[in-house]
Formats: sequence, structure tokens, C-alpha cells
Amino acid sequence: MLTARLRLRRPAPGDVEVVRRIHQDPAAVAHNPSDALAGRDAAEDLLRLWQIRWQRDGVGYWVVTGRTDPAVLGFCGVKPMRLAEAAVLNLFYRFDPATWGRGIATEAVTAVVGWVSRMRPDQQLVARIRPGNAGSARVAAKAGLVRAPHLDTEGEDGPDHIWILPSDRAR
Repeated sequence: MLTARLRLRRPAPGDVEVVRRIHQDPAAVAHNPSDALAGRDAAEDLLRLWQIRWQRDGVGYWVVTGRTDPAVLGFCGVKPMRLAEAAVLNLFYRFDPATWGRGIATEAVTAVVGWVSRMRPDQQLVARIRPGNAGSARVAAKAGLVRAPHLDTEGEDGPDHIWILPSDRAR
């Protein structure tokens, strides 16, 4: 998938080191410390899980690079999960902190939201955002998601504020 500045592609075995590097960066996992990886073996396991999800579910996480530069900037995509007894697609995005503040996450997330809206219009898209993660909340809002406090839940790292893509905003 291409945007004005970005290329989103499925993960490949060669991505293991960048998966490890970003998921070991304390700033990148500050709001979700349980996502921190211990080392290369954990990164290989995570990458394998991402690839399995694509094969099994037809959706997953993309590796985000520049449109003409193959350097990995981060990851963005969806995974099936259950929330309040309903099947939903959970929106995930994590980027190298060196890329923050340049609109890259917003551009990638907006592309994924549009893709999901076209490919899975019958499934609710949600984002689980930690209360203190203002940057992530701004990205979700810019991509068209809105707060749904009635769905807030307890996540692995504490409370999760739930954001949803309203059906009238699906692209």
C-alpha cells in the first residue's frame, strides 16, 4: 500500500532486527511496557506471529517505510480480537521515536483505516490507547476515530481508553 510519503508492506523475515530495536526502545514502549522485547528470539517470535495473522486472518500489521527509502519507520495495522463480547479489529501503531512529530504515524494510520474500511466494512475498528498517551490519541482522532468511553477496559498495562471508527466515517 502506498501513501504520499510511505510504503506499507507485509513483514518479512529480514525485519527481525528492526522489530527488536523499536520494541526495545524505552520511549517506543513507554505506554505499553509489556510490549518490550527481551531480545532477538522474542523479536523473531513476534514477527512470526505477525506473519501467521496475515495468513490466517487476511489482516495484520504492516511494516512502514518511506515511499522510496527502504528504512523501516515503524509498524501499523490491525489484529482481530474481542472487546465487550464483540469481534473487533484492533488498530495498532508503533513508530521509531526518531520519526515522531512528522505526521508519519497519522499518514500510515489513515491509510490503514481506509483499507480496513474498504476490506472489512462489517467489522468495528477500535484503538486501545493508554490514558496518558496524548500523541496516540491525536493520531487516532486525525484518522477519524472518536472516544467511546462506554467501552473503556482494563488492559495488560492498565486502563485502556477505547476509540472507535464510527460507521458514518468509514471510508
